Amino acid sequence: MSKKEFNVIDHILVPKHVIMSNEEVKDLLAKYNISLKQLPAISIKDPAIKQMDIEAGNVIKILRNSAVGKSVYYRVVKNI
Repeated sequence: MSKKEFNVIDHILVPKHVIMSNEEVKDLLAKYNISLKQLPAISIKDPAIKQMDIEAGNVIKILRNSAVGKSVYYRVVKNI
């Protein structure tokens, strides 16, 4: 009997994570007048993004559901 591997992405409490395109990142940085270094970081080892085709320097858009609607958060992927 083999164990079925648990996929954290499928868990109801894990928000949706989306890799942003270079154009989307450029627009985001311009909109908030910030640099990539000013975005909060997410580890490349984070279970929520571990199975994504991702590399350091990519930006992730995190879509969280809340009582008042959807909240959007942005994180830059780091080798931490």
